[in-house]
Amino acid sequence: MNEIDLAFTPALDLANLIRQREVSPLELVELYLKRIQQLNPQLGSYFTVTAELAIADAKVKTDTLTTTSELPLFFGVPISIKDLNAVAGVPCNYGNPALLQNIPNYDDGVVTRIKQGGFIILGKTATSELGSLPYTEPTGFTPARNPWNLEYTPGGSSGGAAASVAAGLCAIAQGSDGGGSVRGPAACCGVVGIKPSRGRVTHAPVGNRVAGIATNGPIGRTVADTAALLDIMSGYFTGDPYWLPNPEPSFLAATTEKLGNLRIAFSTSIPPLGEADANCQQGVMKTVKLLAEFGHTVTEKCPDFSALVEPFQTVWQSAIAASGIPIEALQPVNRLLLSRTGSVGEYLRAVSQMQIVARQIVAFFDTVDVLVLPVYLHSPIRVGEWANLSPEETFQKIIHWVAPCPAANATGQPAIALPVGFDSHGLPISVQLIGKPAAEATLISLAAQLEAANPWIQHRPNLPISA
Repeated sequence: MNEIDLAFTPALDLANLIRQREVSPLELVELYLKRIQQLNPQLGSYFTVTAELAIADAKVKTDTLTTTSELPLFFGVPISIKDLNAVAGVPCNYGNPALLQNIPNYDDGVVTRIKQGGFIILGKTATSELGSLPYTEPTGFTPARNPWNLEYTPGGSSGGAAASVAAGLCAIAQGSDGGGSVRGPAACCGVVGIKPSRGRVTHAPVGNRVAGIATNGPIGRTVADTAALLDIMSGYFTGDPYWLPNPEPSFLAATTEKLGNLRIAFSTSIPPLGEADANCQQGVMKTVKLLAEFGHTVTEKCPDFSALVEPFQTVWQSAIAASGIPIEALQPVNRLLLSRTGSVGEYLRAVSQMQIVARQIVAFFDTVDVLVLPVYLHSPIRVGEWANLSPEETFQKIIHWVAPCPAANATGQPAIALPVGFDSHGLPISVQLIGKPAAEATLISLAAQLEAANPWIQHRPNLPISA
């Protein structure tokens, strides 16, 4: 197998190659570090590359292969961590130059789980400032670009994470999603991304500042890789304010489960925010056609999200104030959001209203198993496309673009983004599947069914390096 094929091999397959001693953790780390050195200057996928730490860890793990066969599932597999999450001893910038010297002395709980899973961390991937924007162009950093077409964004805020997987700069990635920030980048970059249910993945040791709308989630090349990483990430940490039991059987096992007839709803519009463009509509219609062929019952309908827009915005923008970063150190859109932050009472009223609307949305799923929506309402924007707009104009465009995503954050329901094709610019087209609360297994089984009928793994971006 040549280096390029190895770099794009699914993470579970890499883990098996390591177990069979056909490749070593050190060889894999050196391969990915070489690709990062060659490609990251133009892709901007990583803020920080932890080459020395990764090589040291890989050497230890390579030596361990000679002494034991009792290994974690992903032993020796290279992974990236989003730069909104703490890794002890590694800078955590949150996409803001004022935090270049911020070096945590602890690991986030999800990072602890990832280390326990046997992974080797290659570095910290690019995020939009404070994770608040759906494109990854923070001031003072190289803008992240889409590996399929460098003129376009990889999305945000997990733009660097999704791009690093799509470009073969890691085997798999950790991201986070507070309003589409796993699903959107996964869709832009043609990879699989899961926003887990509320309580599935810990926020330890820090709190969740935004009323439970945000969660960590996995990004991978295949449904099985992503499901297996979710197994690793899941689980209770002491003191978690809410949690779900670990799945039985595993999420990875769900990829081979046979599904009965599901009741599936779909829509290509999100009232009152608009209709998806032709590319995104195409992805939904192609998907529901396949689902009908599988024998599932498919109906065109969607919950009413209109009453969610205002309270969700209030809760979302409060996270900027909670960061404690002075307004003069923020990008223009975040300055706008900070200036709009109201009183504690206004925030709590918005949380209450969001929860009321969320209950109405969840009630829709009493008679529906899965809702199929576009991930975003239009294809990815070009890097810098909105740079000359006012913050108010930019924010309105953001609200429209990401409209299909925030509902699952408000309700805490699981959702998965899955690639289904390409648009005229060579950019991936994806759909999202939203499931009942805590029903990731159903979504994963359905996504695996769709993946088998429309394989994607053979597709890779045409990047300018050779084997």
